[in-house]
Amino acid sequence: MNITLHDKSLEIRLTRAAQKALDRRETPLVAEMELLFSCLLRKRVHFGESTEQSTPVNDRLAVRFKPIMTRRCSVAEGGASPPSESFPLENPRPYVPNWLAIDYRGGEWVGNFGYAD
Repeated sequence: MNITLHDKSLEIRLTRAAQKALDRRETPLVAEMELLFSCLLRKRVHFGESTEQSTPVNDRLAVRFKPIMTRRCSVAEGGASPPSESFPLENPRPYVPNWLAIDYRGGEWVGNFGYAD
């Protein structure tokens, strides 16, 4: 299925397990695609339930895109959560990915996103 996010088409790819887990939910799941700008780029998908500033895919799933950048470039600090802050992009469209893949494995949501088809 496809949605429009920041004026760009985003393909949502759900595995069969993810679709079944979504069907069992009472509240929408939010998949947040985080793109970290630092010395290198890092991308992550976080899952939660706060639908604030998200785009609905359907009544069970919503997505949002969150660009952040580190306060300074230090590979030693690069662990799981380097000091970072959100920053507004004047035009986020070029940074929004082409696709978001979501799976449900071992009772956990797993996601990835990308730019090449």
